[in-house]
Amino acid sequence: MREFRFDNRFVRELPGDPVSGRHVRQVHGACHSRVEPTPVRAPRLLAWAPEVAELLGLDATDVLDPRFAEVFGGNALLPGMEPYAACYGGHQFGNWAGQLGDGRAITLGEAINPQGQRWELQLKGAGPTPYSRMADGRAVLRSSIREFICSEAMHHLGVPTTRALCLVATGEQVVRDMFYDGHPRPEPGAVVCRVAPSFIRFGNFEIFASRGEEALLQQLIDFTIDRDFPELVEAEADPVVRRLRWFEEVCRRTAVLMAHWMRVGFVHGVMNTDNMSILGMTIDYGPYGWIDDFDPDWTPNTTDAGGRRYRFGHQPRIAQWNLWQLANAVYPVIQQVEPLERALAMYADVHEAENRRMTQQKLGLETWREGEGGEEGEDGALVAELHRILQAGEMDMTLFFRRLAELDVAQPDPVHVDELFGEVFYKEARRNEVAAAFQAWLARYAARLREEGVPAALRKARMDAVNPLYVPRNYLAQQAIDRAEQGDASGVVELLEVLRGPYAEQPGREAFAARRPDWARHKAGCSMLSCSS
Repeated sequence: MREFRFDNRFVRELPGDPVSGRHVRQVHGACHSRVEPTPVRAPRLLAWAPEVAELLGLDATDVLDPRFAEVFGGNALLPGMEPYAACYGGHQFGNWAGQLGDGRAITLGEAINPQGQRWELQLKGAGPTPYSRMADGRAVLRSSIREFICSEAMHHLGVPTTRALCLVATGEQVVRDMFYDGHPRPEPGAVVCRVAPSFIRFGNFEIFASRGEEALLQQLIDFTIDRDFPELVEAEADPVVRRLRWFEEVCRRTAVLMAHWMRVGFVHGVMNTDNMSILGMTIDYGPYGWIDDFDPDWTPNTTDAGGRRYRFGHQPRIAQWNLWQLANAVYPVIQQVEPLERALAMYADVHEAENRRMTQQKLGLETWREGEGGEEGEDGALVAELHRILQAGEMDMTLFFRRLAELDVAQPDPVHVDELFGEVFYKEARRNEVAAAFQAWLARYAARLREEGVPAALRKARMDAVNPLYVPRNYLAQQAIDRAEQGDASGVVELLEVLRGPYAEQPGREAFAARRPDWARHKAGCSMLSCSS
């Protein structure tokens, strides 16, 4: 296995914890604590992502070398690795939670690939750190598979995300109470190697603001800009203006990310500020879920079931709320209210524009007809009515948009509609309830497309390029988990292979594009999940 080249700027340029050891403690005046992964009994490679290995300058020979599992299972370090856990805080479910930090994630170092790109390598489930609180720092196989699969699926869907290099079984058992109902049980343990240009979160800044450590806060802001936003350094010499441009860019990237989540039907499930990437990437795949039947009020997280704070349709608003908390955190350094408020308002404008653009693409529209004087407009009303029908009819979001591309806009008669959309509905009764409204909507939509006159084949190609056929549905991931827990990881590899091409038809793999089966409606792992992993 070839060696990496490391340039560990985070630990080199930012102050570290003067206290050593894994024991739990409050860490003040430091951005990180040095801690090594805790070795496991029998690390074994279960799956790996070839594209991520290539990003790092690795090939199959490197990955299949026995040392690979040793390193990425937490049993060995390569020359140049300087492992650490980061210190950060966060708002959890709307309340300030104080110090949180990397409780079971350990960054091995910042690898520089042959193209000169910087990639942080982080092990999740690598053992306790000073931020583990009452936990053991480990992760179970089921959650590790979900993170591994979804990280890569999101990338291939075109959604900004952290990546996953590999999934390693530990050969050890981890005890978890999956639904916090008093029934803990031992489960197979695993470690995921996560890969991203940066794992800095909103909470990294919040913790120093909460403690009045303004000098350290400014140092972290300037470090983040210099390392992770070099284009801002080149474009703006004034450090005060540069910090404002940086906050604006964070708002812009977050707005675009939210539009992508809504486009593909992803529900994060736990949008706490410590789970928000400063790069505008999807980060921390915990109790996430995938929309099957379209429901803006659905949340996959059992912890969120009461208030539904992180429900599907509420995610853009929560992201803006989280940005407000980031603005409060960086204000002691920026010391200007109006520019921060303008950036937060810009978030809403960018999200609205991106959401409209992506919706227009999903519907195959050449143009978007807006209203005047702030009114909804023809196409806005068309979309609002569609969402009402999708929810009332309990229709599969992913399948609906794929079938819509095949609509005969010349004559969308009821027989054609029934044949085309029959598999989209989850309940016949719901189908009958919306049948008339759905037929009327399709007639309006078809008339709108006829006016634009785009050839059917071209429209379908465009729509298929943005409306995925294969997404990591919860039940598909659970099927792979069930097999892996019995010692067969081939389901993980097969599912990942399918999800590498989410927009193209894959003959012989139709089962991976099917709607959620009835048996999965209430099965653990297929409908509701928890933060337990």
